[in-house]
Amino acid sequence: MAALRISTRALRAATTRGNVLNRGFSSSSVRLGAVEGVDNLSVIGAGQMGLGIALVAARHASLPVTLIDSSEASISKATSFISKLLDKDVAKSRLTEEEASAIKSRITTSTDINSVSNSDFIIEAVPEIVDLKLKIFKQLGEISKPTAILATNTSSISITKIAAAAGPDAADRVISTHFMNPVPVQPGVEIITALQTSPKTLQTSLDLCKAMKKLPSKSADTPGFLANRILMPYINEAIICLESGIGGKEDIDGIMKNGTGVPMGPLTLADFIGLDTCLAIMKVLYQDTGDSKYRPSVLLQRMVDAGWVGKKCGKGFYDYTK
Repeated sequence: MAALRISTRALRAATTRGNVLNRGFSSSSVRLGAVEGVDNLSVIGAGQMGLGIALVAARHASLPVTLIDSSEASISKATSFISKLLDKDVAKSRLTEEEASAIKSRITTSTDINSVSNSDFIIEAVPEIVDLKLKIFKQLGEISKPTAILATNTSSISITKIAAAAGPDAADRVISTHFMNPVPVQPGVEIITALQTSPKTLQTSLDLCKAMKKLPSKSADTPGFLANRILMPYINEAIICLESGIGGKEDIDGIMKNGTGVPMGPLTLADFIGLDTCLAIMKVLYQDTGDSKYRPSVLLQRMVDAGWVGKKCGKGFYDYTK
């Protein structure tokens, strides 16, 4: 998901092909092994979130990273994004060629989930599909080494439920590190513990976030956690205002931008996040709380049904094909 504090420039950077990554962060001076017990990291899922996490870990924490995805095409696209952004930072003197080359060399790829078997810290960043995440954590509980921390980037699913899927021997090593989108731009990370999560798992996760130059905030394991518990109803209400004819899309976005100082309006933000993602989170909030204030807008459901899910497909509340 995307936090509200994101500049228009960052939006363009994070949503155009080949430019979804870091916007001018300095290179890391963190030494390898600066986080106790974490000398390498794996990221499962080479989409927008996964590749951003991989880049930040390689760049700021100086960690060897294995980026894993079942799709060769997704991996190719992700590594292309990373290379193009780092090359751009070299061109703008944000990095030297040697620094960019070193960052690239720390990131390797794989299509085999068993590649995590020697990883110290594993971050799952696949789509927000409950059954898919539970399946992955069941696998991780079986194939990861007994000291590995198993983190999920879920934006709404119960961490306790995910920990249970990992099995009794791994549950205390499960935690959520919920990065904000776009990962290389937004400093915030939500840290959510399951009922089973050990204090050591929590502390190591906090330390790793700081090594990655992130600012962690802790949240209880409740539907939507902190960020989406606040953000998604705001977006959903804006969509209801649109479908009810209270205001046009430009008026809704305009008053929120010009009246509250947010850098983009809620409908633009929804397009950037992905309307399918917004709908999935709203459904979890509604199902898990039973509170009608979280009922997804009918228009949001219809937009997703039509395949108009936002920037990534070229059409959402706004047209991105022009």
